[in-house]
Amino acid sequence: MQRARKLAHKRYLKPPGFRCCAGIPANGDDRAGTLRDVTAPSPPRPATGPSDVVARLGHFAIVTWAVEPRLVRPHVDERFALDEYPGPDGRPRVWVSAVPFEDQDFHVLAVPRMRFRMGQTNYRTYVIDRATGERAVWFFGTTLGHWTVVVPQLAWRLPWHPGRVSFDCDWDAAAGRYAHYRMRTRSRWAPAAIDLHDTGEPVRSIDGWPDLEDGLIALTHPLTGFYHRRDGALGSYAVWHERLRPTVGAVRSARFGLLDRLGVVPYAEQARTHSVLIQRSTEFTVYLPPWLV
Repeated sequence: MQRARKLAHKRYLKPPGFRCCAGIPANGDDRAGTLRDVTAPSPPRPATGPSDVVARLGHFAIVTWAVEPRLVRPHVDERFALDEYPGPDGRPRVWVSAVPFEDQDFHVLAVPRMRFRMGQTNYRTYVIDRATGERAVWFFGTTLGHWTVVVPQLAWRLPWHPGRVSFDCDWDAAAGRYAHYRMRTRSRWAPAAIDLHDTGEPVRSIDGWPDLEDGLIALTHPLTGFYHRRDGALGSYAVWHERLRPTVGAVRSARFGLLDRLGVVPYAEQARTHSVLIQRSTEFTVYLPPWLV
């Protein structure tokens, strides 16, 4: 069963003829394109088991920076190539993202009535698995605002760390955007504070990608993640979710202690993002347990 799940998540399949963007010229220049509602089906959801988790993620944001590869390379296992793209100056860059959200009804499928609400932030970069040629994400680690963090820490040696996470968010239903979005994490490992502006506008371009659809898939839909376990071994787990329909945001202020401490994105650079994507809510399936690679 576990092997079947790994194979099912090995590739993000794009349905034939699918386009998520209207108004994209034939030459692939999507700068004038606009995002429309996606009616084509998402990749099939792999079968779930009793140990898998389903969660409605609220206040979901992907805050991304364009970073020189030399700053990221020391923190990623050599099995993985960095997923580089040309920056505005023609020199290679890689994406590094902080992904804050609130698990609003986190539950294991075997125990559906036991549900948890907790804040979480994932720290990641984007890689290519040299063994398979597939795109994936590399996790630097995660903060979780709940006592259940001890389960992934002890049972699976995941690089997850405790933190006290709070969201101060006000959703304007009439405008279809956040009137304000603030998140704060008190944590010895990764203290964080973010204040975002939500334009409510759809995504029309992703810098570094001539095709908007491919850029969105690369940035918002990696379904397999890798990481160094707390014992140093290489681990992996998989997720599934519907296609996202994010709006464009901007950073008013940002302080992510982990990214500064790693030397990947210093505090002085954190207000200068590559992109900010915001989605009020989406549902994720997490396939557990993780496996050793």
